[in-house]
Amino acid sequence: MEQQSESRRCSRCKGYLPRAAFASNKAMPDGLQAYCRECSAEYYRQRQEAKGETVRPKVPVPRGHKRCPQCEQVKPHSEWEPNKSASDGWASYCRKCRAERNRISYFKRKYGLTPAELDATIAEQHGICCICLAAPAEHVDHCHETGRVRGVLCFSCNAALGQFKDRPDVMRRATTYVEGNAWKPTLVAPGVYQLPS
Repeated sequence: MEQQSESRRCSRCKGYLPRAAFASNKAMPDGLQAYCRECSAEYYRQRQEAKGETVRPKVPVPRGHKRCPQCEQVKPHSEWEPNKSASDGWASYCRKCRAERNRISYFKRKYGLTPAELDATIAEQHGICCICLAAPAEHVDHCHETGRVRGVLCFSCNAALGQFKDRPDVMRRATTYVEGNAWKPTLVAPGVYQLPS
């Protein structure tokens, strides 16, 4: 009688196991699943294989570590972001894989670019900025009105276009100014300027 209260019989392997070997199931009278955890996992694997699906093999993970499903490496918790809503308190992917997934998601969401399309655009430009032709192309430039991607620029050139607010007339005046052809307005009265013809 004492054995039955501390242990439970698995309906599949017919063995008497401690109650901790069974997952919870509120629908059952005693609140535990009919199969032990190992039998449940084996039953699940067999069902998935019968459907033609593959099941990831269980990898032993030491205490204080977690396995990343993307890079398939077991890493210490120091390489994971905390996540209070997760059952184990850690993010689903390691920091490196999470950053890569976020980067891919950002470019797809903001510019409609896949990693292959972004790489192709940079390759078309031979990996350099379209404007200065010197710095590496790292920042996607797009039209703020239409959202159309124009190219990939270096940080400085992309920031410059942003400061000029994509206005060609201002950029032409800046070009003329830099080339030494002064287009300085003349102060005629307080707050009144005359532009040269």
